[in-house]
Amino acid sequence: MTATRVLFIGGSGIISSASTRLAVERGLDLHVLNRGESSTRPLPEGVTRHRADIRDPASVREALGDLEFDAVVDWVAFTPEHVQTDIDLFTGRTGQYVFISSASAYQTPPARIPVVESTPLRNPFWQYSRNKIACEDLLVRAYRDDAFPATVVRPSHTYDRTLIPLDGGWTQLERMRQGKEVVVHGDGTSLWTLTHHADFARGLVPLLAHPRTVGEAFHITSDDVLTWDQITHTLAAAAGTTARIVHVPSDVIAAEDPEWGAGLLGDKAHSMVFDTTKLRAVVPDFRPTITFEQGAREIVAWYDEDPARRTVDARLDALLDRLVERFRVG
Repeated sequence: MTATRVLFIGGSGIISSASTRLAVERGLDLHVLNRGESSTRPLPEGVTRHRADIRDPASVREALGDLEFDAVVDWVAFTPEHVQTDIDLFTGRTGQYVFISSASAYQTPPARIPVVESTPLRNPFWQYSRNKIACEDLLVRAYRDDAFPATVVRPSHTYDRTLIPLDGGWTQLERMRQGKEVVVHGDGTSLWTLTHHADFARGLVPLLAHPRTVGEAFHITSDDVLTWDQITHTLAAAAGTTARIVHVPSDVIAAEDPEWGAGLLGDKAHSMVFDTTKLRAVVPDFRPTITFEQGAREIVAWYDEDPARRTVDARLDALLDRLVERFRVG
């Protein structure tokens, strides 16, 4: 029996790298197309590599030749132009095209939780999310009008050991270790779902070339739901310290730092809890197992392995000082 042939466009990023490893472990004939530049997450043995730039369709055609695939996953498509390029490249040569969207495309703020796949897509706050929605709209039309075999996958805050979930990254962890206050948006009680990329992979890989996925959308998330205060305290404990939290309204943060604010108002400031019933109907054994306590220890250990990774953003550090001074209680 011939192994399922799958192409990953990308494959060495935060979300995708665990799926790359799991696909190989499960015997898929995995091909990866990228520019060959990642050293942080090297590709595993057993992958067939194709070097090309997906933004240069001619280089992709040259690299892939006449290969056909049971499934193609684009991990690095962010705009309708990117998706249209994929449609042009892979129409007639794949049984399934998987677009990695974002759960931030869901109605923001949500009218009700838990969020399900039929929750409306609308995010007036964050351009990143609006672009993902536009990509999905394009794929819906391509499926409806031309039977392009699209599947949409919506991750939500998927992390690996290199990604600190707090805005500011290591800057916030360093402040904790120095005994300085850190900033948490809002009152710290909104609920947030964090998904380890290995758990995400256990949901994604079984969807590849699955006959019940074409024309459908699935979010793949953990059941690990914490408040932002809990997330912050968990990271502090993993770093061997405590968190002195100062709460700052999200709209104030947005006024001071529009880029940080867009991700808050368009995503993190609102409670987001997900119902994964639809995914489990197709992948019955999907069960996330990695708690954030474990994930936080992995994160801190990775940063502590190399001092060069523990960089502090001086501009952000100064902004945090100003916000703390303004909103410190007592």
